[in-house]
Amino acid sequence: MSVAAVQRCLDLIELLAAEGEGMELIAIADRVGIPASAAHRILATLMERGFVRQDPGSQNYALSVRLAQLAFGYLDSAGLPDAATVVLAALARQTGDYCRLAVVEGDDLVWVARAQGATSGLRYDPEMGRSIALHATATGKAWLSTLPENDALRIVFARGFETQPRMGPNVVKGVDELRADLKKTRRRGYALAVEEGEIGTCAVAVPFRAGIEADAAVAGTLSVAGPVGRMRPDRYPEIAEALKTAAAEMQRIWCVRKRQMAPSTPPAARQRSRGSSRVVA
Repeated sequence: MSVAAVQRCLDLIELLAAEGEGMELIAIADRVGIPASAAHRILATLMERGFVRQDPGSQNYALSVRLAQLAFGYLDSAGLPDAATVVLAALARQTGDYCRLAVVEGDDLVWVARAQGATSGLRYDPEMGRSIALHATATGKAWLSTLPENDALRIVFARGFETQPRMGPNVVKGVDELRADLKKTRRRGYALAVEEGEIGTCAVAVPFRAGIEADAAVAGTLSVAGPVGRMRPDRYPEIAEALKTAAAEMQRIWCVRKRQMAPSTPPAARQRSRGSSRVVA
């Protein structure tokens, strides 16, 4: 299979994931930008492998739960759910709002776990499958603030300062605003987004590292989000302190996870690495 064919297949999967509801063949082909015959071949292969289903009545195509099963299987094997659940559940109980964990994947962040702390009144409960607008979310800015400025700007420029209907009135719209916001984030010690990613919501976030060393790479972020009426400015410092405590705990868990996943070095290899010609059986 050519690289172009793989890209078309992934574009199709991402489209179906974003739409949620089933789509007609012609609509899929039009959105992906390929002939209907090519879209049909890709869909037939995905159906055969169990990744796509077709509604018998409407004949519309939609993703099956196969991708979700694979994703949760990967997270489970990596030890993420257990580690995240312990930290997030405690954080949600303490703050009484919606808590999430995102991990760094290349030049992006991906949501992997959540915990709802709101037990009454308004509840903020967003979709976990939604992509993270780095410039418009506390989560994104918490991570960007840890990067050299040129790297942070490069990553955001590659995506663009997109503004979508669901975004709030305070969303960052350009490089000068982003620079100033990241500077505030570093000085404050936590990232803040008030009606930026979404109207009527507020979020506070901090990064956590893959180790306890000061120069360890950032592994991800922890965030608390909720309605602006409950996430008041007087609560920001309190929430930030709770996040920092949770981030320190997550760093310790991440260290253990790294040691568990690291391949063990055979004794013979260790002897050779020290320059010894003696091979230990």
